[in-house]
Amino acid sequence: MFGTGSGVDPPPTLPSSPVFESMPAAAGITLHVSGAVAAPGLVTVGEGARVADAVAAAGGSLPGADLGGINLAALVRDGDHIVVPVAASSGDGATLAAVREDGRVSLNTATVTELQGLPGVGPVLAQRIADHRDAHGPFRTVEDLLDVTGIGEAKLATLRDSVVLP
Repeated sequence: MFGTGSGVDPPPTLPSSPVFESMPAAAGITLHVSGAVAAPGLVTVGEGARVADAVAAAGGSLPGADLGGINLAALVRDGDHIVVPVAASSGDGATLAAVREDGRVSLNTATVTELQGLPGVGPVLAQRIADHRDAHGPFRTVEDLLDVTGIGEAKLATLRDSVVLP
């Protein structure tokens, strides 16, 4: 008999100091690539990688991507968010402004602030529109706005004449 005589075993002893196991560090650096890329989302690239490497890791750029709008040679850091813009052209190669002379706003090139200029679009909805564009690529039709949370048929009808797709 190995007990204390009471029939109850003593509780196990705990180490006097906590035991920590080291977790292996993630290889490379992780960043978010969105916009006009084939597979937007999180990608991992090696140390010393450049924006071009991150775009390639996201499946490469889509046709119509404006690679001249970003610095492909820039070094990336862990946690960076890279947005590959969509080229908006008028047919003659000139880049179009996000807000046209007639006041219409380009869904694919407008900033969150510019989107807030649309009727009935505040900061939250403007951010949702931009986030949807970043996650899913450029809008192909105005009706694609129906995929954005908070935009239904009535809101789409209000926006239809105020937006443009290049």
